[in-house]
Amino acid sequence: MKDFFITILAWKIKKLAQLTIWRYRPGIVGVTGSVGKTSTKMAIAAVLGAERRVRFSKGNFNNELGLPLTILGDWDDIKGVFFWPKVICVAITNLIVKREYPEILILEYAIQRPGDMKYLLGIARPNISVITAIGEIPAHVEFFGSPEEVAREKGRLIEYLPSTGFAVLNRDDATVTAIQSKTRAHLMTFGFSREAEVRITNFENRSHDDCPLGIGFKLQYAGSFVPVTLNGVFGKAQAYSAAAAAAVGLIFGLNLVKISEALKSYRVTGGRMELVPGVKYTYIINDSYNASPLSMHAALDTLKSLPAKRRIAVLGDMLEIGAYSLEAHQFIGEVAADIVDILVTVGSRAKFIAEGAKEKGMAKKNILTFDLAEEAQRPLQALIKKGDIILIKGSRAMELEKVVEEIRAF
Repeated sequence: MKDFFITILAWKIKKLAQLTIWRYRPGIVGVTGSVGKTSTKMAIAAVLGAERRVRFSKGNFNNELGLPLTILGDWDDIKGVFFWPKVICVAITNLIVKREYPEILILEYAIQRPGDMKYLLGIARPNISVITAIGEIPAHVEFFGSPEEVAREKGRLIEYLPSTGFAVLNRDDATVTAIQSKTRAHLMTFGFSREAEVRITNFENRSHDDCPLGIGFKLQYAGSFVPVTLNGVFGKAQAYSAAAAAAVGLIFGLNLVKISEALKSYRVTGGRMELVPGVKYTYIINDSYNASPLSMHAALDTLKSLPAKRRIAVLGDMLEIGAYSLEAHQFIGEVAADIVDILVTVGSRAKFIAEGAKEKGMAKKNILTFDLAEEAQRPLQALIKKGDIILIKGSRAMELEKVVEEIRAF
C-alpha cells in the first residue's frame, strides 16, 4: 500500500513540476556526480544568488520526490500528514495564478539504479549541467554492472543538454573527462590541472597556532586570477565546489572578482568536512554525512595536511559499492595506516579498513573496531587528548553523527 501511494504521489508531483517549468521557464543548473553534489550546489547558489533570484534545495532533495519538490516550492518543514496535500494545492494555485518565481533553479540529480537519470531528466532538463567527480569506484555502483555503467548513467545529464547549453566538467577526473564526448553542448572545465579552464592554484589548508581555520587558493581564468578564502571548511573537495561554481558564474556573465566576493557567503551543510570544536581542546572534522572510496581518500589526505599532535580517524562502512566493497575498504585502511596515529572503525565492512591498516604495518594496539556508532562513543572520548584532530566519516546509515555529538564541545 505504501509503495502504491508513493508511486501515485511521484506521478502527480512529476506532472505538476513539468507544468511549473513550462509556465515559468526558469533557467536550470543541474548537478550530479559521486561526491560533492550538495557542496557544489550550495557554492553555485552562493555565486548566482548574489545577482539573480535562485532556488535550491536546503537538503538532499535529489530523487524522484525531492527534485520535483524543489521545483514546486521552497519548503521549510516537510513533515506532517498534510504536507503533500499542501504541496499539491500550492502547485496548482501557482499554475493558475502566476506569481514571482525564481529565475534559476539549481537542482541535484542523484541516481541509484539504471534509468534514474532518464526519469529525472523527464521532469527537468538543465541548460547547464555540472559533473563534480565520479572516480574509479563510484558511489551507487551496487545496482549497476560496472563503474562504467554508472558513468554512462550520470553522463546522461550532459547528453541531454541542448547545443546552446554548457557542460561544466571536472578536468581532473579521468572518468568525467572520458564522457565529455557525449554532449553537443559547450564545454567548460575546472580543476587543478593545467588544462582546466577554471584552474585552482596555490591551494592550502589554513591554520594559525595549530588551530585549523579553513582553506585558501586562487582561481585562474583566461589570464586573470583572484584569491579565495573559505573559513570553517577543509579539503580540496571544497575548492572543487568553488571552482565549479565559478565556472557557472562565468557562464552567466559574472567576473572573477564578483565570484570571489560571492563565495564568501558559501557555507557547507552539516556533516561535510565541517570543523567542530571538540572536548579536551581537540578539533573534529565532521564528514559524517556520507562516504565513498573517492571522498574517503580525499578526507584522509586533508587530515594529513593539518597540524596536530595526533591524528585520529573514525571511519565507518562505505555502502552501495556492491562487489567492490572488500577491496575498497582494505585500500582505505592501507591509506589510513600512513596518515593516522589511531584508527577507529565502525561497522562490519569497516573491519576490512582495520585489516588493511594492519597489513600495511599499523600497530594493532592503535586500532579499535566497533559494530555500532553507540559502541564507539565512550571509548573515543576516553582516548582523545588535547591537540588531537579527529576525522569522522562514513556512510549516512552508520549514524556517525552520534560520535560527533559525544565528543563535541558545547
